[in-house]
Amino acid sequence: MKKQRKPVRPSLGRRGRIVLGSMAALFVLGLAAMFTGTQLENHNSFCASCHTEGEQTFYNQSLASSAVDLASFHELKGASLCIDCHTGPGVFGRVGGLMAGASDTVSYISGRYPQPAVQEEPIGDGNCLKCHASIAQKQDMNNHFHALLSRWQRLDSNAATCVSCHNGHNTKGDVKIGYLNEQDTVLVCQKCHVSVGEG
Repeated sequence: MKKQRKPVRPSLGRRGRIVLGSMAALFVLGLAAMFTGTQLENHNSFCASCHTEGEQTFYNQSLASSAVDLASFHELKGASLCIDCHTGPGVFGRVGGLMAGASDTVSYISGRYPQPAVQEEPIGDGNCLKCHASIAQKQDMNNHFHALLSRWQRLDSNAATCVSCHNGHNTKGDVKIGYLNEQDTVLVCQKCHVSVGEG
């Protein structure tokens, strides 16, 4: 009786093992960076360690008893962490936040981050509407600026966004009008009125 031969498995070879090992190491390193970033981003002090203006101002103020801007107001009310506002809605927003967190973690650990750090992407309306979706629902004259914002945005690619008026780290805002800076907000109002032919 003839012995059956075992099938010969192709060998990866030394180069193949090195490539496979490098890919596995990069994957593990990526997971570790994402996990570390996820843990660190839950601490406003981590964000403020790179983003020095006006986030450091916000962070220092959030340790005090009164707010100086919209961000510290949210913090004092226990409403949010930095990452809550700086992450978009849904799964894709969260994944984007994790990717940014992993990248920021690597920059932080390597010591290669610019001072002051710059925000590469402005906060989109979806980030604000995660908590404030009901704002645009009131359809009266006192709320026309919120109710008509999405229409303006459809007509004009240079239209305002939530943060055009509600800048979280503007310490020149007036507490009596929800930390808005009246001068900046009036300019946004005028821009909208001009775009619809009322200017």
